[in-house]
Amino acid sequence: MDLGRLSTCRGVFRVDDTPVSNDDESTVWKGGPSQVVNLPVFSACLLMAIACLVVGDNLHWSISLGALVAGAIVGWKWLVVRCRKYEITTQRLRLFEGVLNQDIDEVELYRVKDTRIVRPIWLRVFDLGNIELETSDRTHPKPVLTAIGDAIEVREHLRKYVEILRDEKRVREVDFDETGDSEFGDELG
Repeated sequence: MDLGRLSTCRGVFRVDDTPVSNDDESTVWKGGPSQVVNLPVFSACLLMAIACLVVGDNLHWSISLGALVAGAIVGWKWLVVRCRKYEITTQRLRLFEGVLNQDIDEVELYRVKDTRIVRPIWLRVFDLGNIELETSDRTHPKPVLTAIGDAIEVREHLRKYVEILRDEKRVREVDFDETGDSEFGDELG
């Protein structure tokens, strides 16, 4: 059974859901944010283009060129979101970003401490959500997977592989408060 590509915002899930060894890294989910994140910009640019065309038609044709500027803004914003991709493998989270120059950042899954789904009303209307991660990674302590479909299902896949890797690597999270004490009191020191 092949789930195939559901959509840009929904992503692709791995068909074989069995855990894999450390040597075999495979993609569990791929996806990217929905263009819904651009809705305010798209709406403002549409109003700007209409205003420029109407005013330019009545006053001077050069004012109508503002509609081209609005179109260029829409095109750029669309391209920025289109080029942002997320990939969850059996070992890490990869974040791809950039139109002309691409940044590829990785977070090892065993470093994920906590996950949170945030679904503001304007994203819930489109059945989208943000997955916020808290990690022990120094370069990306709080990565966010923005405006993705099936956020709950994606988070469950992420959580599953985080737990598998923690067990395999025997990693345990110990939090220290601001005084430097661990949650275990004097047991560690």
